[in-house]
Amino acid sequence: MDWHPRITADPAVLVGKPVIKGTRLAVELILDLLSNGWTQDQILTNYPGLKIDDLLACIAYAKDLVSDERVFPAQA
Repeated sequence: MDWHPRITADPAVLVGKPVIKGTRLAVELILDLLSNGWTQDQILTNYPGLKIDDLLACIAYAKDLVSDERVFPAQA
C-alpha cells in the first residue's frame, strides 16, 4: 500500500509527528493500539472518522521505516 496520500507530517500538528491526514491521530498511536492487542474493528469503532485504509497506511509507513534499517556489529 502507498501510505503517502494518507500520512502527513506538519510541524504545526503534534510537533511534526506523522499523523493520519486530516486528523490529529499519530501513526504512533495507531501502532501502539495494534501492538496492545486492539483489533482493527475496535480502532475503527473508537475512532469513527478513520477508514481501514488509514490503519493499513500506518502499518505501511512503519514497514517502510524499518525496511531501510541496518544493524552493524560494534567492534571490540
